[in-house]
Amino acid sequence: MTQERAARTRQALVRAAAGEFDRGGYAGSSLARISKAAGISMGALTFHFQTKEQLAATVRAQGYAMTRTVVQQVGRGQEVPVHSVVSLTLALAELLEQEPVVRAAARLTRERSGTGPDWTLAWVPDLRERLDRTVRDGSVDLPDQEAVATLAAHLVIGAEADARRLAERGLRPGGCPVARLSAVWDLMLRGISVPRKGG
Repeated sequence: MTQERAARTRQALVRAAAGEFDRGGYAGSSLARISKAAGISMGALTFHFQTKEQLAATVRAQGYAMTRTVVQQVGRGQEVPVHSVVSLTLALAELLEQEPVVRAAARLTRERSGTGPDWTLAWVPDLRERLDRTVRDGSVDLPDQEAVATLAAHLVIGAEADARRLAERGLRPGGCPVARLSAVWDLMLRGISVPRKGG
């Protein structure tokens, strides 16, 4: 097996596993179903991944890496730091809509701690750092920074559930979770962004 072919086979298995983990979670997935979904023999699957645990860890690692890439690209140059928080959550919602690997990484993080990178650590620390910059910047008062961080995290997790629900029904999300999240932020920013007097 050439290296290029092995890499393609491995990636096909990871994507098939991501679809299975996204839909059924770790317990509801099997190597046999993953093999069938990938169109790859069980022997080839176990050559690349001896256990379901190894496959899940690889899915988590890829979902984490994809998320980190988005986090590092989004909203850094925006003038108002709080807008970079909004942009980050919207970008994460879009990523969750489009990438079963990322949805699977998020679900596996909740279901199986310690068996791969924690998906939330790919974005929560950065989100908190952006909120810290918002407070330091001084252009906006955040009466309760911790509450805003919790709200943002819950919105992303809600977008994950929304994207999974639509995918399970065979529907292309088509911006639904992102549009809903954007509408929530429009509403919330009027309540959490209090301009400083004289500013």
